[in-house]
Amino acid sequence: MSRKLKLGAVLEEKPVRMTVELTAETHRLLLAYAEAHARENGHAIEPARLVGPIVARFIASDRGFVRGRGRA
Repeated sequence: MSRKLKLGAVLEEKPVRMTVELTAETHRLLLAYAEAHARENGHAIEPARLVGPIVARFIASDRGFVRGRGRA
């Protein structure tokens, strides 16, 4: 049974450079996710380019943050 990834196509936007450190396990998961994303979307993408959209999706799905932000 194939499941759709939560992260869809990655939009081309002007990037802001940032350095992050990942655990070895998180890096392995990111590489595996990039492979699955390539299979689902028909083209490969550099795993590092997935970090921003993954973080954005996570933040957007955090109801507590979204609700709290509306009060700011």
